[in-house]
Amino acid sequence: MATDPHNRDRQQGWGVVAFQTGMIAALLVASVVVAASARAATSTIGRTWPIVEPDALAEIEARASKLPPDMRGKYGPRSSWSAMKAAHLVPATKSQTRSVVPFYTLDTEIRLPSGELLYPKGYSFNPLAYVTLPQRLVVVFPRDLAWALKTARLTDFILLTAGSARDDDAITLSERTGRPIFILEERIKDRLGLTVAPVIIAQVGQRLELTEVRLERPNASGSAATIQRKPAP
Repeated sequence: MATDPHNRDRQQGWGVVAFQTGMIAALLVASVVVAASARAATSTIGRTWPIVEPDALAEIEARASKLPPDMRGKYGPRSSWSAMKAAHLVPATKSQTRSVVPFYTLDTEIRLPSGELLYPKGYSFNPLAYVTLPQRLVVVFPRDLAWALKTARLTDFILLTAGSARDDDAITLSERTGRPIFILEERIKDRLGLTVAPVIIAQVGQRLELTEVRLERPNASGSAATIQRKPAP
C-alpha cells in the first residue's frame, strides 16, 4: 500500500510542533515552580516589628558633641595621669645575663562545668610551657630611648620605666619617633622579676633570659665613666 508523501511530511511537522509546544509548556511550569520557591524562601512568616534600636554611630556623635573641645583642662597634663605612671627600676651597675622562670600560682580553684575540680587553689605552673613570647621586650629609662631604638628589632616592644619629672611621656615619645612605645607596669615588673634597666627580655625554651646592660654615662665632671658594656644579643 502506497503512502502519501505529503501526508507523511504533515505528520512529521505536527510532531515537531507538538514537541516544541510540550517543551515550552514544561519550561513555563518549571519557571513558575522556581519563582514560587524563591518567593516562599523570602516570604515573611509570623509577626514583624520595625527596628527601633538607635544608630550606634549617631549615639557616639551625639555624646562626643557634649564633651568639651579640650579635655586637658579637666584631666590635667598626661604626666599626672595614673595610667601613665611606670614602674620604678634602678640603673644597671654591671652587664650580665640571668634566667627567670615566670611561675604562676592560682589564687582560686578552677572547676569544670560538671563541678569536677580541674586545678586546685595554689597550683603553680610555668606559662612558657604552653605559650611562646613572639618578640623581645626592651625596658629602658626615657633618657636611654635612643639606645633602645638602635638596639630593638622591628618586632620588639619598647617599655619605659619611670624616669625623671622632666622626661616626656610614652605617648609624646611615640609620636616623635613614629614607633609604639609602652610603659612598664608594676605587674609586669613583678612577674618578670625585673630590678634594673636597661634590660632585654627574651624567651629561651621554657624560661626567660634577662640581659641587663650597663650603659656608659657621663660622670659629675662631664667625662664618660669607664665601664664595661655588653653588646645586646
